[in-house]
Amino acid sequence: MIELALIACLTAEPGKCKDVGLIFQAESMTPMQCVMGAAPEIAKWTDEHPRWYVKRWTCRPAGTVAKI
Repeated sequence: MIELALIACLTAEPGKCKDVGLIFQAESMTPMQCVMGAAPEIAKWTDEHPRWYVKRWTCRPAGTVAKI
């Protein structure tokens, strides 16, 4: 599985950030497909979390703990 990993920060406190992982359930998804489908997923997450903005994002294998 592939994870869309976000670093999201509070709009009111830009120094307060958190890691967010969104898992794509498709077993055969490639990292390139994740990159191509990231924009709509990021927009959806941002709409659901209006106090936060996405500072950075990347696609990686699910469960990876590495910093982005």
